Amino acid sequence: MDKYKVILFDLDGTLSDPKVGITKSVQYALHKMDIVEPDIDKLECFIGPPLQMSFAEYYNFDETNTQRAIDLYRERFKEKGMFENELYSNIPFLLKSLKEQGFTLVVATSKPTVFAEQILKHFNIDQYFELIVGSNLDGTRASKTEIIQYILEKYTEHKLGDFIMIGDRKHDIIGAINTGIDSIGVTYGYGSFEELSHSNPTYIVKSVNQLKDILMGSKVK
Repeated sequence: MDKYKVILFDLDGTLSDPKVGITKSVQYALHKMDIVEPDIDKLECFIGPPLQMSFAEYYNFDETNTQRAIDLYRERFKEKGMFENELYSNIPFLLKSLKEQGFTLVVATSKPTVFAEQILKHFNIDQYFELIVGSNLDGTRASKTEIIQYILEKYTEHKLGDFIMIGDRKHDIIGAINTGIDSIGVTYGYGSFEELSHSNPTYIVKSVNQLKDILMGSKVK
């Protein structure tokens, strides 16, 4: 049986737990816009999806206010938010093992590429990834479908069956389905089992160890 060859990892909620940095940066932006949200747990919904989508969906911001909120969010996020973050247990070991086995590892995140690069370098795991693809600072290429498609076009020597997308939210799974590749939903992040299962991933796992078992084993069809 064939193994996957190119493994795409979401960042937030999949490689690392960014709750403090993201929610406090959202809280900061809202406060600057005269909206008080004292409970950062209520802002977990911002972890994963593009900020443009979340500010519009959860606070009914129009395009102008959404952009202002994003700019304010980035004020705090660039200074400290991106480092209020921690890797999930066993992630460095997983990445090292996969790289040693010859897999090509790629980050596919809705976070701007420039921030993703700094976070991966901060945790010293940038060494494992051949490519890091995120959104652009101007808000373009923000959807996971666009990001995955961009990656596929960088690896035209591979067939679709060689790729798999790993993420914790429905957007990761939907992006994989839209581009014709397999996916793994991880429930240790911020998407519930219900959210992920309704999106129809190829697999669902609840731990990094289960993720390793699937990736290091053969693809089951």
